[in-house]
Amino acid sequence: MIETDDQVMIEEEEHKLHPVGLLIGFIAGLPQLILPIGAAIFGTRGSDFGTGIIILIIAAVLFLSLFFRWLAWTRFRYIIGDEDIRIESGILNRNARSIPFERIQDVSIEQGLLARVFGLGVVKFETGGGKGDDGKLSFVTVDEGERLRELIRDRKEGAEVVTAEAATSEIDTAPAEGSPIFAMDGKRVLTLGLFEFSLVIFAVLFGVAQQFEFLMPFDIWDIGGWIGIVDIQGIDLDTISWTARILGTLGALISLIFVGIATGLIRTFLREYGFRLDRTAKGFRRRRGLTTLTDVVMPVHRVQAAIVQTGFIRKRFGWHALKFVSLAQDSKEEASHVVAPLARADEIWPIAKEAKISGPTEELTFRKLEFRHWLDHWLMILPFFLAGTASLYFFAGAGIRSALPLVVPLLIGMFGWLDWRNKSHARDKNQIYFRQGWWSPQITIAPQMKIQSVEIKQGPIARLRGLAELEFGIAGGSLEISGLKLADALAIRADALSQIVKIDFAEVNRAD
Repeated sequence: MIETDDQVMIEEEEHKLHPVGLLIGFIAGLPQLILPIGAAIFGTRGSDFGTGIIILIIAAVLFLSLFFRWLAWTRFRYIIGDEDIRIESGILNRNARSIPFERIQDVSIEQGLLARVFGLGVVKFETGGGKGDDGKLSFVTVDEGERLRELIRDRKEGAEVVTAEAATSEIDTAPAEGSPIFAMDGKRVLTLGLFEFSLVIFAVLFGVAQQFEFLMPFDIWDIGGWIGIVDIQGIDLDTISWTARILGTLGALISLIFVGIATGLIRTFLREYGFRLDRTAKGFRRRRGLTTLTDVVMPVHRVQAAIVQTGFIRKRFGWHALKFVSLAQDSKEEASHVVAPLARADEIWPIAKEAKISGPTEELTFRKLEFRHWLDHWLMILPFFLAGTASLYFFAGAGIRSALPLVVPLLIGMFGWLDWRNKSHARDKNQIYFRQGWWSPQITIAPQMKIQSVEIKQGPIARLRGLAELEFGIAGGSLEISGLKLADALAIRADALSQIVKIDFAEVNRAD
């Protein structure tokens, strides 16, 4: 650091990635080399080349992959400046990305299984642009990742610069952590997995089948080919009784359910293993993962709203999930930060209270949306479903054909009514509440002091019916309440705006 009479100039720090990260990246990228290696081997099939040329092809592909990774590593560097962190990369075309400290909303550290063996991790910077991480360092030591997290926070707050030696010393001498405010043991993680039914394994298998279709002896998407295989086995499909066909179908469905449950259990266990949420001086710190360990710190003042979710089945067992809406994104699959994936109500509200968000009281009155809004919506979509029903009418059997005109509108009306029945809103002097969903119920709670804008929307039909939609602008998300009387929408907007103008957002952003 260089001090002058007028200002403090901070020397730029230039760093490279850890060299062991080359090995980790190379091993992690091996599955991507299967396709080119397989294509090369398939191209030499039937030729005069022997096993030696195949080994040479495999060695050449592996060498080229490692060489280009090494070349990219030599050209990669990150520079810590006074006001930003710059990431320079590229072999032929040089890319230089500058990320201002004041724009960085989240710095997370992610460790895969192999990276944890070497004490390395991936540091991800997110600015809240909605595209996941905006910068990534693969790989640096965990101490370096912690130092970068501390340094960026201090630069944002104008505190003293943290050097690498000081950050390491601070980590080594930090006091032992206390009890987490929420944690999940193995039993609860497995319980969550039972509710996470997933058939993603079939999507993966279909993708693999498409990639390696050229290695199959026949077209796997040709039904006639499969029937031919059955005929070769001496099985005549016409002789199979209806009882056997029904039992076979039930067996296939049971197998499908079993695979879905097993896939959900495995995915959940790998993602949520060791889930721990701590309330630190810097905010909420969440760590989770078995094969890939993620470590995320979210300052309390960046929590803009809370979402409490459950499901049609898990609600019967008293289980809920808590998420925080913030400018930063949790992951590519999840926009809001999951802080309690499976918890009881008495576990959720103390966590929300730490973010200055309280649950609805018994005295709070929820109001349903206007019934005519649901009726208008139902009448608008009904013609499209009737058109679809008419197209199915020509392909269905006689029995189904006669039931379609009655069943389809009935189902539409029933699901629409359930949706309307489970939508309601409320507000008090501090917060706005919105409930929705019958299959996956959730309640969104937004402190009025965190609302940045309030917009009233009216379509042509809504204007004729005297209805309106309210959209509250929240950093990192939005809250929409439709089907309100125009007078009620105006009153809610006026009340929210009166709360907003009282807030000094500069003070809110500095306070935890």
